[in-house]
Amino acid sequence: MTEIKALYYSNKRNKQRFTTVLVIALIISAFIALCISTRFVSPMTVLNCFGHAILPSIFDIGSRTDYVIFTRIVSPRVLIAILTGFSLGLTGAVMQSVLRNPLVSPFTLGLSSAAGFGASLMIVIGPIMFAGLYNSSFMIANEYITGSSILLVISAFICGLASMCMVLLLCRTKHMSQSVVILAGVIIGYLFQAGITTLKYISNDSVLREITIWLMGGMWSTSWSSDIILLPIVLLGSIWVISQAKTFNVMGGGDDVAQTLGIDVKRFRSRSLIIVTLISSACIAFTGIIGFVGLMAPHICRMLIGNDHRFLLPASGFMGAIILLISDTVARTILLPQELPVGVIMYILGGCFFIYLISKKKGRNLE
Repeated sequence: MTEIKALYYSNKRNKQRFTTVLVIALIISAFIALCISTRFVSPMTVLNCFGHAILPSIFDIGSRTDYVIFTRIVSPRVLIAILTGFSLGLTGAVMQSVLRNPLVSPFTLGLSSAAGFGASLMIVIGPIMFAGLYNSSFMIANEYITGSSILLVISAFICGLASMCMVLLLCRTKHMSQSVVILAGVIIGYLFQAGITTLKYISNDSVLREITIWLMGGMWSTSWSSDIILLPIVLLGSIWVISQAKTFNVMGGGDDVAQTLGIDVKRFRSRSLIIVTLISSACIAFTGIIGFVGLMAPHICRMLIGNDHRFLLPASGFMGAIILLISDTVARTILLPQELPVGVIMYILGGCFFIYLISKKKGRNLE
């Protein structure tokens, strides 16, 4: 018994160290991303700009241009990349847990396409049907938040939630196979992709360009107003999800075991999917469709630290943030002065990772 207890605490410490390493890696990645903007900025300049933003009477900003680039362009972009990556990584881990399928994610289940359709729909009809709110703005924390941003989040969430409901309806049998879940997600994704194609076809040139660029996936149009909207959604949703880690561990034993231990399985599964749909759809509404983060991050963490959701959930979020932040940094610097959509980088990484997962198992069920 003593040896088992010692082994348990040893494994627990290893998982805690892994999560700590991820946090440190995220901080380093964010600092490097802040140093690389339209030109390379020295680390000392970044520290001075950061210090001046907090204590302007003590720190000297040096170049006014560097300070403007740091505060108005690079910083909000780095923050939204972290928020989006964390949300997608966490969402993928939750979906894989409650649906007991290691290949599900916001992208493979069609949630990304559905949220993209919702945002595209609002881009097309918002100025016409909600002209008053769409063109209005609100002052919060010295930043103007546009009504169009709020409507984009609402529309993306509604359509994302609709996609999840459709997948659950298609897979409502008790013992559904893993392939059926993925097939249902592909079908739902194609339906919403058809809707996006229709919206692009009936749009004028300016709206068509806006939708097309948005669907590529990228952080180029972000601002502090986007971060202000996303931060409470992601923070509150993530806190609730991580607080339910023990329940997710019980759910891993199957519905019968969870019900025996007093968990309302259907209610908990529905509540979990609604919350992760909200946080992922809200991010997608601002960044466009970014695939495979929710598939890659949980798998990498699961291979390294196992299935204990007390550590898997936060680790998946941090891993997703690191993956997306590094990918975005590469996307905006690899073709300077031009910028490559980060969605392209993620399609390449995700496609290679997906092929690796399938080839590794050689047709067997993924674990």
